[in-house]
Amino acid sequence: MIKSMTGFGRGEYMDNEYRLIVEIKAVNHRYNEIVIRMPKNLGPLEDKIRRSVSSALVRGRIDVFITIDEYGEKKRAVRIDKELAVAYNKALDELSELFAMPVKDRIYQIAKYPDVIRAEEVTEDALSLWPKLSQAVSIAVNNLMQMRITEGLNIQQDLIARIAVIESYIKSVEERAPQVLVEYREKILGRMRDLLGMIGEEPDVGRLVQEAAIFADKTNITEELVRLKSHLAQFHTALHIDEAVGRKLDFIVQEINRETNTIASKANDFTVANIVVEIKSEIEKVREQIQNVE
Repeated sequence: MIKSMTGFGRGEYMDNEYRLIVEIKAVNHRYNEIVIRMPKNLGPLEDKIRRSVSSALVRGRIDVFITIDEYGEKKRAVRIDKELAVAYNKALDELSELFAMPVKDRIYQIAKYPDVIRAEEVTEDALSLWPKLSQAVSIAVNNLMQMRITEGLNIQQDLIARIAVIESYIKSVEERAPQVLVEYREKILGRMRDLLGMIGEEPDVGRLVQEAAIFADKTNITEELVRLKSHLAQFHTALHIDEAVGRKLDFIVQEINRETNTIASKANDFTVANIVVEIKSEIEKVREQIQNVE
């Protein structure tokens, strides 16, 4: 079954300490482009997230949004910039010597200076969060896949219906093709009789047969019809393959369009030309639909 490239999926993991939310949005794209937006502290997990998503979503522009909330008590640590403290202490010594004054409560004084002592939140190692985050990612991917499958089924049904319409038009062309030669032969015969009747002569049957044979060779579309039906059969088969077939379908549609154009140029018949216009209209609708197939 074919899959659509568009969809949305949301996954969530929550325990006593963390709530992780993953939202994935996918739209049409020629290739597989994954863009991840998440808190900086989860940066080390980007490659794992990318591989987890790309293993399931083969094609499309895929935007991944990750948010994290911490419920537990935040851990804090006090950091001392030793080099900066030493520099401040040295500066105080110089000032003390310069003014011949002692520096009281030196340690307290140095501790008050900017950036000597900093309180920082201790964040958990990102890699330790992966088992939790991976669950949310998997849920989001699965939900998105379900949406893709549902939409893909709708696209599949529409494509099957449109291909059936094209096949009915092709059948009409096949039925019309022999009649084109008969009408051409009668048309040529009528003209010859009109022209030769003026001088009292009968048409040359041999010449008539020769002209009809030349016309039949130029307007023979048997090969094109055979190839066209073969391409349509391949299209049918591809619609039921459980893999990414969007590019394959696009190539087949190009070949269908090519054979249709050849038929239009060779048929030399108003009725066939009108049928070809209808076929090309359906082909364009098919082409638009498969732009959304993975």
